[in-house]
Amino acid sequence: MKKLFEKDIVEESIMIGSTIKWILLSIFVGLTVGFAIGIFVKFVEAGEVIVQNGIKYYYILLPIIFFICSLIVLKLAPDAEGHGTEKAIESIHKRAGKMDVKAMPVKLFTTFLTIIFGGSVGEEGPATQIGAGIASFFSKFLNMNDIDRKRFVICGISAGFVGVFGSPVGAAVFAAEVLYIGRFSYLSLLPALISSYVSYFVGRFLGTKPLLIYLVDFKRSNPAMMFIKMVAFGIFIGILANIFIIIVNLIEEAFKKINIYKPIKGIIGGLILIAIVLMSGSTDCIGMGEGIINKAVTGGSVGRFAFIGKMLTSSVTLASGGNGGILTPMAYIGATAGSTWASLIHGHASFYAAMGMVCFLATCSNTPLAGIIMSMELFGAEVGTYSAIVCVISYLIVGHKSIYPTQVLKISKTPSICMKEDCEVGTGGRFKINKSRKNILGKVIETGKLEFTDSGYE
Repeated sequence: MKKLFEKDIVEESIMIGSTIKWILLSIFVGLTVGFAIGIFVKFVEAGEVIVQNGIKYYYILLPIIFFICSLIVLKLAPDAEGHGTEKAIESIHKRAGKMDVKAMPVKLFTTFLTIIFGGSVGEEGPATQIGAGIASFFSKFLNMNDIDRKRFVICGISAGFVGVFGSPVGAAVFAAEVLYIGRFSYLSLLPALISSYVSYFVGRFLGTKPLLIYLVDFKRSNPAMMFIKMVAFGIFIGILANIFIIIVNLIEEAFKKINIYKPIKGIIGGLILIAIVLMSGSTDCIGMGEGIINKAVTGGSVGRFAFIGKMLTSSVTLASGGNGGILTPMAYIGATAGSTWASLIHGHASFYAAMGMVCFLATCSNTPLAGIIMSMELFGAEVGTYSAIVCVISYLIVGHKSIYPTQVLKISKTPSICMKEDCEVGTGGRFKINKSRKNILGKVIETGKLEFTDSGYE
């Protein structure tokens, strides 16, 4: 009995000491990242006002801007390429959280240029990469081992995410969930949560956007009918997420196959965006699109095919040399697609736009728990309850795809499909159907052209 008591004392002492240590470290990360991202957001807001309100046809400069951004990244910091979050994920999986500090100022400057001149990206991807980079930088001075450095970098991701998106608990859960498919980093949850809240309040102190809570008032059907509607909407969001990920990958591959000097591809991408603006007669599909998101979520009328246009402009921007995040475009796509869905079924536009915004984002990134919590934080508990059904169903429907190719698959989403596990989803593709469940799938597969092998089928 005495030994058990001594063991409990030792265990509690260690746990208390570790908790205090990580509370202090998390506060430090939240403060430093919060100030860095807060200042960045203010600069972007000022730049948008100056450029987009001061220059009538500002978007015609996109080819030059994409060329400049691509050239800067190519010459100074190749790690600054892309939409940001996947680089932070990659650093945790491949380099134990170590990141190139040179990428941070390059990422900030090129994202700033891309956004203010109408590139179809957001601030949150670079914010998470910058947050992770700041945490990685200070981990050297704190002499952290690999395990602690990874936790520290996850704190940075959380602090960076909330600095733009404004959902403290959702940001922490996102940071702990986005690393893997099928595994949650409980070890990182407390420090991610604290750094997220500290960063959020630092942003509020600097005057950045507050946590916007839209109280969505909608007409409820009977429970059975609401469940059926949520299942249908979840399938729609899952299929749409699948299509978006495919479009992003196809356009990225198409630009990679163009055998010319890389920055010149930025000129091509900029010209494509100009053509889309001219054909649509609107600039709604370029830029961050926060005004369109707010309009959709508050029940306003948006273009029926706005989500398709945003899929194309975001994919082209990132593939051709523009720099920025992809989460805000995903929020735009989800909100406008939800609004379109509501018009097709004569549903409540605000309700479906709100759910679509968060559920589409969570589906593309394979973070259903974060999606559920963000829905509750942003739109209230009742909307979050319905969003839970949509998030989980769409998470399954999207399959083993991700907008972040460096995400690691820990376990298949269904026992009916055997996937290669403990590998990046971007390197996957081959899988096989579980032989014990093969007959359940029916004779369509048996008589089709798919060939089964021991290593799987394509």
